[in-house]
Amino acid sequence: MDPGNWATDIEGGARFGYTLLWVLLSANLMALLLQHLSAKLGLATGMSYPELCRANLSKPLTLFLWVTAEAAAIATDLAEFLGAALGFYLLLHIPMFPAALITAVAVFGILALYRYGYRAVEWVIMGLVAVIGLAYVFEVWLVQPDWRAVTEGALVPRLNADSLVIAMGMLGATVMPHNLYLHSGVILSRRRLNPEHTSSVTKAAMLDSVLALNLAWLVNSAIVIMAAAAFYTQGLEIDSIEGAHATLTPLLGGLSAVAFAVALLASGLSSSTTATLAGQIIIEGFLNVKFGLFLRRLITVIPALVVIAMGLDAYWILILSQVSLSVQLPFAIVPLVWLTSRKSIMGEHANHPATTAVASVIAALIIGLNVLLLLRLTGLLE
Repeated sequence: MDPGNWATDIEGGARFGYTLLWVLLSANLMALLLQHLSAKLGLATGMSYPELCRANLSKPLTLFLWVTAEAAAIATDLAEFLGAALGFYLLLHIPMFPAALITAVAVFGILALYRYGYRAVEWVIMGLVAVIGLAYVFEVWLVQPDWRAVTEGALVPRLNADSLVIAMGMLGATVMPHNLYLHSGVILSRRRLNPEHTSSVTKAAMLDSVLALNLAWLVNSAIVIMAAAAFYTQGLEIDSIEGAHATLTPLLGGLSAVAFAVALLASGLSSSTTATLAGQIIIEGFLNVKFGLFLRRLITVIPALVVIAMGLDAYWILILSQVSLSVQLPFAIVPLVWLTSRKSIMGEHANHPATTAVASVIAALIIGLNVLLLLRLTGLLE
């Protein structure tokens, strides 16, 4: 439920109505399986996904995967930071650059809670996520969407050359490659050496993922539904998050616009924290170096501040950052499927052949969609 989702979901709903809701449902199902594989990998081996890549793959391939993972983490971090800054900008009516500096302070404050352990940060993030969910329950209640069209959009796949870019952005924003690296690392705090505990914790982690990802799916769907009902059905063109916020006031009232901004801020702060953690796990695991959490955050703040200082279009940078995540997904998924299918690595927790087959189909499907995306962006697909 990060600001990258915000931009792709608003663009998808405002331009294509309810027709891309099926993308969110499909991506959510993909994410459920892949997050499960990531958690199982960490719990079965006691190592994070990047560490296992370094231990089992050649050095050139490991370095290549690190570069792609870093690119995904930086793109994600950029989106989250921009989104939180936009939230402060909309709520406090201050320029974007001071809003970005306030965002940096807020995220550093959340990260500082790690001195009290993972649970403290988990509770903060769950609180922020609750704010997002409640805000969008309120938004959807206000817009009173066409539920028949919503159901059709969620269950009937429709895609064309025009909607492909946004659909791939929605896919990248939902599955999110950096989360596959992150999940395998943070789950280690719950690992037990007893094999029976590994199985039980794996099941508990799956339940966690089911609850979290389905909540994310509902909220992201709510954003598309809100945009479709408030903008698409009214014939309104939206080309920025600020524009969406401003348009909500005359359509649905000032309280709706405030709820939108508060939810965006909560989204940016919660996801920016997890993106920083993912970045730390990626660089430490792939390169076998110690890298402080605050240093990681400081480095990834710089690209966002540059974008804001240059006055670039934050809305389309958010969307393109999510499209770039879909391009990186195969590099995160293929090694994950390979590692979790090997008994020499996973022991008794290796994938069932059917699981490997389904995950391989997901990887092939995403690769195929990326090929279509490349053809679309080069003008070869009309």
